[in-house]
Amino acid sequence: MPQQTEIPANPPAAEKQRPDETHSASPPPARNESYFKLHPRAPMFLAITALVLLVGGYFTFRYFSMYESTDDAEVDGHLMPLSARITGYVIKVNVDDNQYVDAGTVLAEIDPRDYQVALDQANAQLADAQATAQALNINVPITSVNSDSQISSTEADVDNARAGISVAQDQFTAAKAQLDQAQANDVKAQNDLIRYKQLVDKQEISQQLYDQAVAAAKANSAAVASAHASATAAEQQVTQARSRLAQADANYRNAQTGPRQVASTRARALSADATVQQKQAAVEQAQLNLQYTKIIAPVNGVVSKNAEVGMNVQPGQQLFAIVPLDEVWVTANYKETQLKYMRPKQPVEITVDANGRGYRGHVDSIAGSSGARTSLLPPENATGNYVKVVQRIPVKIVLDPGQNSDHQLRLGMSVEPKVKVK
Repeated sequence: MPQQTEIPANPPAAEKQRPDETHSASPPPARNESYFKLHPRAPMFLAITALVLLVGGYFTFRYFSMYESTDDAEVDGHLMPLSARITGYVIKVNVDDNQYVDAGTVLAEIDPRDYQVALDQANAQLADAQATAQALNINVPITSVNSDSQISSTEADVDNARAGISVAQDQFTAAKAQLDQAQANDVKAQNDLIRYKQLVDKQEISQQLYDQAVAAAKANSAAVASAHASATAAEQQVTQARSRLAQADANYRNAQTGPRQVASTRARALSADATVQQKQAAVEQAQLNLQYTKIIAPVNGVVSKNAEVGMNVQPGQQLFAIVPLDEVWVTANYKETQLKYMRPKQPVEITVDANGRGYRGHVDSIAGSSGARTSLLPPENATGNYVKVVQRIPVKIVLDPGQNSDHQLRLGMSVEPKVKVK
């Protein structure tokens, strides 16, 4: 069959020409020109939109360049372990896990009876040492006075003994002179008696004169004996006086040891005083040990316990741990490239993952080394296989006062701090 040409029902507009437009030379108007003619304010709106985008982009850039943030951050704080300082038997535990306690709260008690007995014994020993020291301290001035008086007395005795020797020697000299005189008189009387005997035999003198001569001779002989006895007694007195001087010298030398005795007594008193101080220290130690029977919370915070009634604890054994929620901060591990403009005192906005709340704070300090450097096995870059890795530096961020008054922040919570660096 011969092919038939289809004639479109509606011919294109270009093919439909009016008789008067066939020979027209002007082209059809452009689309954009017709749009802007139809919308004369469109260029102004486009310019304003471009300006708004530029300004918004500028401020967005400024905003993000003003802050440095990281998600590698957590709540940090003190973890205070409490351990036993004495050996003992736990008789009471007054708290439970995760309980909030105030400073001074008695957390647990160790049996105090043994330490009370030790304190009583230490007090008794202290009282005994104080009495001994008091007695020795009283003896020091007494011994000193006695020593001085003995020295003075023995010096006087020595002087008296020396004077007594002089007197005894003088008496001995006088007695010896009297003996010589009596002996001379006795010789004369004996000679006279011999002569009177011859004369009375010749009856040249009377019997009375002879009797007188005999009596005189006997009297002189008795006087000689008496003078001899007196001389002997005087000589003995000289000997006794010398003995008294020797005794006085011995007593004086003994008295000279008085200052050393005083020093010895004073040394014993000082030793007793030292013993008192030692016993006083023992009493204080016993008092401390008695106080250590109570485990007391040093700060306010949340407690976790490892103690149970019936445990026998040893010194250093950890029984509790307290987290003081009033002293928490944020440790943020920033990349080293983020620390260019970061300084202490800069304000920080903190978002907490646990409650979604925002907190305010400020940069307190920047750590002196990266976390990798302070790890258990720090990296060694001298192996030849060095690959540069951006390090993270811990930054301590402190909360502003009153931000954690409800104590919702806990150690280890994840947070996202944002530091305003410009």
